Amino acid sequence: MAKIFCIANQKGGVGKTTTAINLSAGLAKVGQRVLLVDLDPQGNATMGSGADKRTLTHTVYDVLLGSVGVAEARVNCEKSGFDVLGANRELSGAEVELVGLEARETRLRDALALVDAEYDFILIDCPPSLSMLTLNGLCSAHGVVVPMQCEYFALEGLSDLVNTIKQVRANLNRKLQVIGLLRIMFDPRITLQNQVSDQLKAHFGDKVFDTVIPRNVRLAEAPSYGLPGVVFDPASRGAKAFVSFAEEMVARIQR
Repeated sequence: MAKIFCIANQKGGVGKTTTAINLSAGLAKVGQRVLLVDLDPQGNATMGSGADKRTLTHTVYDVLLGSVGVAEARVNCEKSGFDVLGANRELSGAEVELVGLEARETRLRDALALVDAEYDFILIDCPPSLSMLTLNGLCSAHGVVVPMQCEYFALEGLSDLVNTIKQVRANLNRKLQVIGLLRIMFDPRITLQNQVSDQLKAHFGDKVFDTVIPRNVRLAEAPSYGLPGVVFDPASRGAKAFVSFAEEMVARIQR
């Protein structure tokens, strides 16, 4: 049975998609079977994994509306080492179309249940806003991985996300919890980043992952080649950090 995790943060530009793509590739490298679900209409996780969002026959949009199942819509990204349930601009229309449907918050959960046994991990890349799409992701998941830059405004966004998770757990998904906070794009030379990192550890304790993802230009370059940084340049500091993070994730859920 797959462990299903949302990669979520209500603040934009914090490295959610970079985390989703590279954690998927890192998990695949350490022998896990992975499905990455792109719930963002921009389709960046789709393109960054090696699938072309413009040529997809079916996407997560069709799955949410019930016209196809995950098994028909997913694509295998062979070079990246995992499967992707892709997204494109069509998905932005799903927000309106889902409003009138039954069980609108749990449509993704019900669809993923049919392929659950085929994977060890299912990762969901959520959009930055709290929308019906994000709600579908949170209702499907066992937990949330929160990528964070160690900056002042990131702390404000984190408190909003924690409140959202509490509300979803109380009303829609009792299993949902914060799995951990991932410090990403970290530069130890910046005093503020070290201070925020220390604050996170003091407040959240072992909810803060040990692995820290450094600011790394190779991770930023990789999506333009349609590859995760872990595959594009396995020797880079960022790639090695994500493989370490994948190992930490596997160890954490096996406790």
